[in-house]
Amino acid sequence: MDKPRTGSRRFTVPTQVRRGLAPLPEGQPSAEQAGTTPSRPPPPVRDWRTSYGEIIRVREFQSLWLAHALSMTGSYLLNIAVTALVYQQTSSALTAGVTLALTFLPQVVGGPLLSGLADLYPRRRVIIASDVMRAALIASIGIPGLPLGVLWALLFLSILPMVPYTAARAALLAEIVQGERYVAGSAIINMTSQVGTLVGLAVGGWVISAIGPHATLTYDGLTFLVAGAVIRLGVRARSAPPYEDTAKPTLWRVTRDGTRLVFGDPRLRTLGLFAWLAGFYMVPYGLANPLADEMGGGPGTAGLIMAGPSVGAVLGGLVLTRFISPNARMRLIGPLAVAASAPLLLWMLHPPLWLMVALLAISGMAASYQFVANAAFVLCVPAESRGLAFGLVAAGLQAAQGIGIAAGSLLAESSGTHAVVSGAGVLGIAGAVLLAVPWTRISPGAVALMQQAEPPKGARDHERDNS
Repeated sequence: MDKPRTGSRRFTVPTQVRRGLAPLPEGQPSAEQAGTTPSRPPPPVRDWRTSYGEIIRVREFQSLWLAHALSMTGSYLLNIAVTALVYQQTSSALTAGVTLALTFLPQVVGGPLLSGLADLYPRRRVIIASDVMRAALIASIGIPGLPLGVLWALLFLSILPMVPYTAARAALLAEIVQGERYVAGSAIINMTSQVGTLVGLAVGGWVISAIGPHATLTYDGLTFLVAGAVIRLGVRARSAPPYEDTAKPTLWRVTRDGTRLVFGDPRLRTLGLFAWLAGFYMVPYGLANPLADEMGGGPGTAGLIMAGPSVGAVLGGLVLTRFISPNARMRLIGPLAVAASAPLLLWMLHPPLWLMVALLAISGMAASYQFVANAAFVLCVPAESRGLAFGLVAAGLQAAQGIGIAAGSLLAESSGTHAVVSGAGVLGIAGAVLLAVPWTRISPGAVALMQQAEPPKGARDHERDNS
């Protein structure tokens, strides 16, 4: 592993030198030039189409994937159960809405402050500790008779460990697999999240109806304990990222240097801003209930509107990462970012429900560029800074979505839902174009950084067989 660098950094594309071999002295012919067999064969040419099959056979990825699915299930149950519990106690739709909005706040606040923990401590340990903390706090929310203020405080604290957890998971995946297999693994995890969005809402409502919100929260805590156990048993221990200095840096220094890194390098900055464009094309998601009400529908209609982007994202993500070559999909990030907001322009025509859902599915398919941008971002960051960098962008994404939905809801009161959605489409297209133009120039450097992260064949075989 290369020694980390501190302070503001810019990346240079390394030359293609095989690791572990000293450079030849000047004037000495290579083994190939001398007509002899080289001491180490060149790495085999890999077919990117095999990445899905390869990543699924890696046992550590299987454990990371299963733990993610369990944690995601627990998070959905938490959001639904706490909202139902608050509504039972207060009979106030506004209070229940504030409770749901509160679930976004910890990631926005904690992202810049706590993501650096994933770069200071072993990432597996960070994940397990986060799961254990969430298990205890969520089970505490299920205690009957807690005042509303205590419920809100416990809810905030129970979501806060998700910040270092998410950052450590993204960085740990890059330690388990690299290159194109990281793209495939990241896409699988993201598509699992999208499918969970569709399944979690329906299953969560059924579970709460069957056993009640208090019991749901108590059992929900066990979900995170099981997820932590899966990581403990299925992912091998790794040391914390090394640092150049003899003393471990402080959390403040890691946060400072990581922030300079993300916003100082044009590739990372552009990829991060591509992610934040979701604040525009997610506006219809936040206006699902008013849109359904205008069409004379109820919660079922709103559910269809909210499901549209997730269905599209699963289909688009599968096609983009499974059937389109790595270089082509990197070039498509800019055009797809523009296309993600383009369907929103048709809201001015007051489309019927079926067309509205279809347009949102198309938007979701285009928005699957996020899967590629997400993976490219992580692979372009030095290993010792991946946790903090990923956490900063994730926090910005949460803030962008929250601000977009809040602003859209506020403007809809005076301008109407259809005009607000169309306006968000215009702003989203404009922002995407401003990013797509420079991306055509800087994307080759990002592609080179991703490709040079491929491990040798022996490491890949070890990864497949490890446990």
